[in-house]
Amino acid sequence: MRFMLIRHADEATEAGVMPSRELAQAMIDYHEEMGRHLKVLGGDGLHPSRRGKRISFPDGKPLIVDGPFAETKELIAGYTLVEAKDWDEVMSWAVRWPCILEEANVTLEVRQVYELEDFGDVFAGELGDKARQAIP
Repeated sequence: MRFMLIRHADEATEAGVMPSRELAQAMIDYHEEMGRHLKVLGGDGLHPSRRGKRISFPDGKPLIVDGPFAETKELIAGYTLVEAKDWDEVMSWAVRWPCILEEANVTLEVRQVYELEDFGDVFAGELGDKARQAIP
């Protein structure tokens, strides 16, 4: 099972505040240790929303809006994608997220990633093969 640990944005991440060396080391140590127990598939921090864009499709036509975006609590500051055997295993690591000094009020969201098999017959046969090739 794949899971995404989503680190929500806050005022500091939206202001572009860089982590301290202590926090950077703690995050490296956390990911290294987690990687000994779970398969870490990826993870990165994201630039503040002022450097982003949103695309919506009213009536099927693209509408692009430049950041920043107002609702900080709905924004993502970073993520870690892991493979774990179940919810218990991933949650045992999520609760160990490094929260030191300026990061004492972090909000994480953990979400399970859909597998093609979760869609039943939608991706059966050739369509499933194409989907696996398009997005490995």
